[in-house]
Amino acid sequence: MRNYFGHPYTHSIRKQKIETLDDSRQSISKQIADLQSNVVPPDRILQISNHLEDWDSVAFDDRHKVVNGLISIIRATSENVHIEWKI
Repeated sequence: MRNYFGHPYTHSIRKQKIETLDDSRQSISKQIADLQSNVVPPDRILQISNHLEDWDSVAFDDRHKVVNGLISIIRATSENVHIEWKI
């Protein structure tokens, strides 16, 4: 029985597969990090809800925090506005 484990061709295939798997792992890790960055914790939701109930008397800084907690991205052009929500 021959041992092909040390053969240069087999080594090349293993190396290529490892690189492909590593690229996939890095891509998945980035996707997980992106998803986790958009998660609003329950205590933050409660705080936002409290501010929304009395929006007219909320200070500007608190309004700013609420908006940051609710909105990921705002894209505005002369024709339309697109809002990506965190929740």
